[in-house]
Amino acid sequence: MDPETANEAPVRKLAEAHAHYSAGVIYEMNEEPEAALQEYYQAALDDPADEALALEVARRFLQSKKTDKALEVLNRSAARPDASGAIFARLGFAYAQSGKMPDAIAANKIAIKKSPSEFVGYQNLFLNYVQTKQNAEALKVLDQAARQQNVDVEFLVSLADLYASFANQSSAQKEIVRPKALQVLNRAEKLNPSSPQVRLLLAEGFDSLGDYSKATQIYLELLKTLPDLPVIRERVHAKLTDIYLKTEDRKRAIEQLQAILRDDPLNSQAYYFLGTIALEDKKLPDAVEYFNRTITLKPDFAQGYYDLAIAQIEMNKAGDALATLNKARQKFTENYMLAFCTAMAYSGQKDYGEAIKHYTSAEIMAKATDPGRLTEFFYFQFGAAYERKGQFEDAERQFQKCLQLKPDFAGALNYLGYMWAEHGLKLDQARDLIEKAVKLEPKNAAYLDSMGWVLYRLSKPREALDYLLKAIELSEEPDATVYDHLGDIYAALKEGDKARQAWQKSVSLEANDEVKKKLETGGQK
Repeated sequence: MDPETANEAPVRKLAEAHAHYSAGVIYEMNEEPEAALQEYYQAALDDPADEALALEVARRFLQSKKTDKALEVLNRSAARPDASGAIFARLGFAYAQSGKMPDAIAANKIAIKKSPSEFVGYQNLFLNYVQTKQNAEALKVLDQAARQQNVDVEFLVSLADLYASFANQSSAQKEIVRPKALQVLNRAEKLNPSSPQVRLLLAEGFDSLGDYSKATQIYLELLKTLPDLPVIRERVHAKLTDIYLKTEDRKRAIEQLQAILRDDPLNSQAYYFLGTIALEDKKLPDAVEYFNRTITLKPDFAQGYYDLAIAQIEMNKAGDALATLNKARQKFTENYMLAFCTAMAYSGQKDYGEAIKHYTSAEIMAKATDPGRLTEFFYFQFGAAYERKGQFEDAERQFQKCLQLKPDFAGALNYLGYMWAEHGLKLDQARDLIEKAVKLEPKNAAYLDSMGWVLYRLSKPREALDYLLKAIELSEEPDATVYDHLGDIYAALKEGDKARQAWQKSVSLEANDEVKKKLETGGQK
C-alpha cells in the first residue's frame, strides 16, 4: 500500500464512523432502538478513540445481555495506548458479567492504575474478590482506595459504604473494618460538602456504622438548611426517628414523628410508629387512637390491625379486639398473627376453650410456614390458657416447651412451679423452679409468695413465713391471695389471731367464700 493510501485509511474509517453514528441518531429519533444500536456499534468499532461512544454502546449491550458485543467494543477501545481508566473499568465489569473473573480482575487493576482517583475501578475489583471469596484481597482493595489523597467527597462516601458492606458480610472483621469506615467518613465530612444529597449520604453512613451522635448532628443541620422538599424532609425525620428509637430516646422520636405529620397529616406510617411507642409505654388509649388512624389511612396494612387488637386486649377490651380481628379476617387470609391475637382476646374474655382452639391453629400454621414465631412467649400464653381451663397436664407440656426455648424465663418458672404447688403436684420440682425464679428476680413479690406457698405445701411453714412477709413488703398494692396464704401459714404455726387478721385482710380486698369459711372455722376443715 502506498503512503498516500495508508494515510487515507484512518480518515476513511473516521468518516464511516461518523456516518454510522448519524444513522444511529436518525434511527433513535424514529424510535428504532435496535437499529440505532447496530449503527452505534459500527461507529464505535470504526472510531475506538471515541470513548464516550464506546462506553455508551457497551452499556446498552450489557443492559440487553449481549456481553460478547460489549467486550468487542471495549477491547477495541482498550487496545489504544492512551485508553482511560473508565474504559478498563467498564471492561472489567463486562468480563465479570460474562464469568471471566481473572480477566475482570486484570482489567480493573489497570483501571485503578490509570485512574487512581476514580472510584469505579476499586468498586469493581472489590466485588470481584468478594464474589470469588477472596475477602482478604477485597479488604486490601478498600485500604488501597483509602490511601488515595486527591479524591472527592463522593469517592470517600462510596468507599465508606463498601467498608460497611464488607463489615456486614464478615462479622469476624467487623471490629477491624468499622473504624476504617468511620475514618473515611470523617475525611469526607471535613471537606464540608454543600450538596444536601451528599450530606444526607454522609449522615446515613454514620448512622449505618453506629455513630448516632454524628448522624444526628448532620440530620438536624439538614433540617435547617434543606429547601422546601417535603419528601426529603420526611426522609430525614424518619431517619432521626429511627435513631432516637434505637437509642431509646422516645421523646425525641415522638417529636420527629409529629413533625412528619405536620408536613403530611395523612402519613399512616408516622401514626403507626406513634402507636408502637405508645403501646410500649403502656399509654394504651393513645396506642388505640394511633393504630385506628393507621388502618383508616391504610386499610390493607395487616400489622396495624394486630397491634390495635393487642392494645385493646391490654386495655381489657377483649370484645373490641375480637371486632378488630374480625375486620382483619374480611381482608386477609387466616394466618398466625390472626389466630394468635384471637386466642389472646378469648383468654381476655376468660373463654379458655376458644383460646386453646386458636392457639392450636396458630401453632399449626407457624410450624408449616414460620417456626420462628413459636417463641417462649407463645408457649407461655398457651400454657396459661390450659392452666385456666384446668387442663394441668397440657399446661405443663406448654410451659416445658417455653422453658426449653428460654430456661431462665422467670415468669414461666414461677407459673409452672406455682401451678404444681397449688394442686399439690411435684412439690420438690415446684420448689426448684420457683427458687430459680426468685434468684432471677429476688424482689418480685409474686415469686416470693409462690416460694412461701410451696414451702407451706412442703410442711415448712416457719421457712414460708419470711417469704410471705417479704412479698407483702414488696407488693405495690395489697393482694388478697397473698394475705390468704399468710393466714394459712399463721394457722399452721398455731398463731390463730394473726391468721384471722390475715384472712380478714384478704376478704376485705376480694370477697371469697372459702376464705370466709376459714374465718368462721379458724382454718379447721
